Amino acid sequence: MTDATIREMETIRLETHDHVATLVLNRPDRLNAFTVRMWDEMRELGRELVADPGGIRAMVVRGEGRAFSSGLDTSVFAEGGFDSIGDGAAPRHADPKVNVILNAQDAYNWLQEAPFVTIAAIRGFALGAGLQTALACDIRVCARGAQLGLLEHRYGILPDLGGTQRLPRIVGPGKAIELITTAAKIDADEAFRIGLVERLVGDEELETAAHDLADTIAAQPPLAVRGAKRAVHAALDGRSVREGLVVEAEGQSVCMGSDDFREAIAAFIEGRPPQYQGR
Repeated sequence: MTDATIREMETIRLETHDHVATLVLNRPDRLNAFTVRMWDEMRELGRELVADPGGIRAMVVRGEGRAFSSGLDTSVFAEGGFDSIGDGAAPRHADPKVNVILNAQDAYNWLQEAPFVTIAAIRGFALGAGLQTALACDIRVCARGAQLGLLEHRYGILPDLGGTQRLPRIVGPGKAIELITTAAKIDADEAFRIGLVERLVGDEELETAAHDLADTIAAQPPLAVRGAKRAVHAALDGRSVREGLVVEAEGQSVCMGSDDFREAIAAFIEGRPPQYQGR
């Protein structure tokens, strides 16, 4: 992958250059609020990229305009709106409502499951479904002045797009329950203080900081990055340390038999930057 490409959809846009992709939530007039169409496009794109990353080694997820995402568009609450999410998907639960929610969750799950690192670049607002998008990413870079929160309790519901599962893994169960059950909206400085975001930058620096991080990750050996991401997530999914160590060792075995490993050693001996091929 060397040339820049742009793939336009109705509500999102995928830009790629070299080994870095940018996923743009593209409804700036609605502060990138999520609709059923947006969920369907996110889920379809994710399915494709997980199956075939096409050379992508890192991805930045950002919102077009002045917000990452303000949450759900009110059109989602229209009669019958939810029911069309994931039309045609095989049922996975006896309760039709649960099936619909599972289909919506798949619009986010792939950001965690992808074989490349995903980075949320947050500015303005990351509320409700917007924050749950950022939580599904591996790393969060946040601009000062941003407002973050899971506000679902204000509307008589709970965060059902991964928020109850991912937030406690990031900030701990006590803080997660506090934030969710008070429907608190916190600023970027507080989000950084509690570890909800990994990097805090000026608003004007956000895109540069996120893409510099993506470039740094994309320059690392892809098989090692993929194995490390898989092993880290294994530490969070209920496995014992010894079970996680097996995942770690399996990833290392792949690396040690790879051309990238030989390239890393050769580049070190020759005093030049390595050129990794992901094999």
